[in-house]
Amino acid sequence: MRTDEQPLRLTLFAPNGRMGQAIAAAVAEDPSFALEPDHGDVLVDFSTPSALQASLDRAVSAGIPILVGTTGLDDLASQRIAAAAEKVAVLRAANTSLGVAVLADLVERAAAVLGTGWDIEILDVHHAKKVDAPSGTALALGDAVARGRDASTSARPVGFASIRGGTVAGDHDVLFLGPEERLILSHRAEGRAIFARGALAAARFLVGKPAGLYSMRDVIDSL
Repeated sequence: MRTDEQPLRLTLFAPNGRMGQAIAAAVAEDPSFALEPDHGDVLVDFSTPSALQASLDRAVSAGIPILVGTTGLDDLASQRIAAAAEKVAVLRAANTSLGVAVLADLVERAAAVLGTGWDIEILDVHHAKKVDAPSGTALALGDAVARGRDASTSARPVGFASIRGGTVAGDHDVLFLGPEERLILSHRAEGRAIFARGALAAARFLVGKPAGLYSMRDVIDSL
């Protein structure tokens, strides 16, 4: 059994992917973490939607928590995650940046305060190889708007605009457009290292958590 003095062992489900390599680099700089190919304390999955069931099965079989950072997941994937969360702790995050988690919190608060009289548009800009559009992060910000708004009142639906090109790691703007004024909440990712550091924070949060479904909101609330 792991003690508090030992490094937290991470098993990367897709170690050769972009995020797998970024997390490995972050672990190399943080002695409180270590990589363990097969028997880690937390399983980390930043792979593809088609591989989700395999990673969930692996976590459930080993009885360890899992961080799911894969985007582009459909309703069936959500059902599979919910089923796994009945047996182990699962943290689902479209974006593991702590800054984006704070942004989502601010968006929810702004939507609640400003109400339905303001139009809301979400812009996401990513590198040319980004497959899903809108991005998982943009959709998560849209969910934050929905949580903040009063569901019983009518409002113009949130609009999404996606731009793909170059090597942009990820830019997101949430525009609140009101009568004669605008509020713009933004986040700029300058590299994948921010997602890797957030993934480490999420993994640390998951250790010892009971079965259930968690989010980056839970992570920042614990800091």
